[in-house]
Amino acid sequence: MSTIAWTEDNNRFHADWHSENGTPAPKTVTVADDTLSADHAFRRIRAGESLLWRGDYHNGRQLLQALGRRADRRPAKQAPTDLGALYQRERARKRTRAGVLGKVLICLDAANELDLRRAPDVRAACTAAYGRADGARIVTFAELLGVLGAQRWHEQGIQVPALGARIHPGYGVFAPTRGEYVDLVADAPLDPEVRTAFDLGTGTGVLAVLLAQRGVSEIVATDINPRALRCAADNAQRLGWSDRIAVTGPALYPPGRADLVVCNPPWLPGDPTSDLERGVYDRDQSMLREFAHGLRAHLTPHGEGWLVLSDLAELLGLRPPEEIARLLDDAGLHVMGKLTTRPRHPRASDRDDPLAAARTAETTTLWRLRAR
Repeated sequence: MSTIAWTEDNNRFHADWHSENGTPAPKTVTVADDTLSADHAFRRIRAGESLLWRGDYHNGRQLLQALGRRADRRPAKQAPTDLGALYQRERARKRTRAGVLGKVLICLDAANELDLRRAPDVRAACTAAYGRADGARIVTFAELLGVLGAQRWHEQGIQVPALGARIHPGYGVFAPTRGEYVDLVADAPLDPEVRTAFDLGTGTGVLAVLLAQRGVSEIVATDINPRALRCAADNAQRLGWSDRIAVTGPALYPPGRADLVVCNPPWLPGDPTSDLERGVYDRDQSMLREFAHGLRAHLTPHGEGWLVLSDLAELLGLRPPEEIARLLDDAGLHVMGKLTTRPRHPRASDRDDPLAAARTAETTTLWRLRAR
């Protein structure tokens, strides 16, 4: 574990460094408080400093917002019209923004408390996300806000209409805020003879719970993310289905075969930078390929696979239009049929989104597959 050193009130201090996205520990750390203007903070960050915030908590949040606006300033040159180029520009902008905001740091003590004026009680949220500490640790202010937001979601839960119930996401676990993929699994024809199912990449466990509600008696839910495994087990327990749902990992496929294998892999090729981004980006489409090439060996003789996937990657030029069909054919799979739906999430109708043209054209498909 890396440590950070800084000077404060003529004394030298040290603390452990923690970063969920694996950012290296900053080398130059100076103390900042309410006397620091956003312009001056931005210049210091651009010069290579990281700022350990010692001012008022709410003023620190306002500073982050001001730094974000400065980081978002785009050059006056004309934006590209190609959707792929727009996507790459947006990713670069977000990386730049995250890099700037990630230079504002806070210090948690050994009890996961935050000693800032007007700071909320962060102990429960930080302990849930990070575990108990052996001593003081430094995290970015932006990451702390994400931890607190995730704790609120976990406590309140997300209403999933197809379930008629709330799913409680955990920190670092992709939340089922896009209901269309859940609706596809709810509406897909399910043979009443299906008794066993695998839910691959279960995340919060929402699809495993849905299959249990639909009458599947034995479900194995898998994930490579330990936080997702804990989250899925918690949701199965909360909703009364732990007798039907077994949660295991970190392999994609569990041993054995099932009558139904469901997989909703990350929809975009790319490198995830955190546990949460693993629900969005699939490096080299490895999960998608492992699902396709492993399906035949894990289906019962008349078993069926359901692949739920958006075509956003095709619309953004990140994947050739016929690649999915070729992949499934190469894996010896027969496409029995498809169910499709259009997005209903707020970003799909946000005309200010630079990628609005792709999001409004996006289609999500459930591929029904059998071994050839």
